[in-house]
Amino acid sequence: MNKESKLERKLLHYTSKAIADFKMIQTGDKVQVCLSGGKDSFTMLHLLNKLRIRSKYKFEMSSFTLDQAQPGWNDSALRDWLAQRQIPYEILTKDTYSIVKEKVPEGKTYCSLCSRLRRGNIYTYAERHGFNKIALGHHRDDLITTLLMSILYGGEIRSMPPKLLSDNKRHIVIRPLAYCQEQDIAAFAEEMQFPIIPCNLCGTQENLKRAKVKALIHELAADNPKVPSNMLHALTAVKPSQLMDSSLWHFRDLEHEREAFNVEKREQEIVND
Repeated sequence: MNKESKLERKLLHYTSKAIADFKMIQTGDKVQVCLSGGKDSFTMLHLLNKLRIRSKYKFEMSSFTLDQAQPGWNDSALRDWLAQRQIPYEILTKDTYSIVKEKVPEGKTYCSLCSRLRRGNIYTYAERHGFNKIALGHHRDDLITTLLMSILYGGEIRSMPPKLLSDNKRHIVIRPLAYCQEQDIAAFAEEMQFPIIPCNLCGTQENLKRAKVKALIHELAADNPKVPSNMLHALTAVKPSQLMDSSLWHFRDLEHEREAFNVEKREQEIVND
């Protein structure tokens, strides 16, 4: 599909805006684009490749796929898709599937351990091959779902930042789809007929907390379509004085601050008189 569809133009617009707003990609960057084989990462890779070409190759980009040795994994169509588009890539096989199945009791959530193992392999690969940016395919709905999950189940106000410096200060993680809606991504993936590789690990578990929270957001959005966009905007409009985190707002010092203000005001009144 050479001619851009209306949906592709929309996704390109929001991806470009996110990149610009958070300075995700700059001239000379070497970006490791993580392609899991799902709709989100395929869409991200496609869009970034288009933007790379438009920029006259001002940044480098390479696709990285982690084969976690899940039963039924078949990446032949994925390889063909990458080769046809002349996108540099590597598929690294690491059997994290067996580790997760062994360590996590039946019926418990695999996501946490699976994510940690996958992240470790991604970071290691980036460091060994000189990538200064790591691109992940999380979209708007991932960000707002994580926010609500953190509040309801974790007792924290946190989400997935569009740009992140890793704890060891060695890696910058970017999420170019931060402004993109999942329904648009799903429709675009169908439109493009990406060779999707299903995840057989997470898909075996029902009633995950994330699915419940997503359903809640969809239910609220049915009554008020602005709910998802309002939640995303809330991540950019934090009011520390309206919360309870003493590390962000010095509640114990408010009396001193008020007194200092009143003293300054009285002194100014004397000067004016």
